[in-house]
Parts: sequence; structure tokens; C-alpha cells
Amino acid sequence: MTPRPNILFIMADQLRWDYLSCYGHPHLETPNIDRIARQGVRFDRVYCQAPLCGPSRASIYSGRYMSSCGVYWNSDPVPIGNKMLGDYLRPLGYRTMLVGKSHFRPDRAGMERLGIDLNSPTGQLLAQGGFEPFDRDNGIRSDEILAARGPSQYDHYLRELG
Repeated sequence: MTPRPNILFIMADQLRWDYLSCYGHPHLETPNIDRIARQGVRFDRVYCQAPLCGPSRASIYSGRYMSSCGVYWNSDPVPIGNKMLGDYLRPLGYRTMLVGKSHFRPDRAGMERLGIDLNSPTGQLLAQGGFEPFDRDNGIRSDEILAARGPSQYDHYLRELG
């Protein structure tokens, strides 16, 4: 049986494609990203679906145009009926983690309508946009579930460093 490949999907805010040496920048060196690009899949024709980062991420993770994924502003929740990338990968045996900023918000109205407790495993999975709950503090505490947990291990680590 062929081993299942690892998937590392990198989406960075405000990183122009031409600022990476794997795309031909003449002076900037990005050796680790270049190595990953050589050994994996590199997207050469990706187009942003929204001018705001939250709707753009929701569009990419759902595989839908912004006009049909239901997220129009950074504060909009991902509708509970939207399947996201993690929802497709988990049944294939993948652990799905989202590290960093996502702007995903729980669809509280949808969960309440369906009787799903936000603090249940299903509720937390839905609130994380289909990804497993993970300590992914991005410094702005935009995620309600993680914010309710208090300081993260990353916060403690930074405080120890001074």
C-alpha cells in the first residue's frame, strides 16, 4: 500500500508570489520554502476570491467562490453547512490542524438551531472551520473558543523569554 502523503498548505498574509526565490526573485532567498516547493505541489495560478482575508480564506478552504461560501466580512461565521478542507481530509485518515490566523467564527445561530453545543467535540470542530481544535494563538485573540481558555502555551513561552 502506498503511504498517504503529508499535506502542508501554506497561506500567508501579504506575501507576494514574486517575493519567493522559487518564483524567481533575483535577491531574496527563501531556501526552506524553495525546498518544499521542489518536493511538492506548487500552485502557479491562484487567484484571490475576496479583498478581505477572512472571506478569502473561507473561499480557499471551502473550494467555493466567495459569493457562494457565505462569508463576506472578517467577522462573518462560516455557515454550518459548508464543508471545509478539514472535513474532506479527516475521513481519509488525516489529522487536520490550522495554525495561525483564520478569522473563522462559530456559526452560533446554526449550531443552536441544530441543538449542537459549542463546547462539544462536534461544536468545537464546526467552530474551527472543520479543523481540529488547536492552540493557534495569533496574538489578536480573534477566536472565541481559544480566548475563553485563557493564555496559551505560546503566551507562556513568550513571557518566559522576556
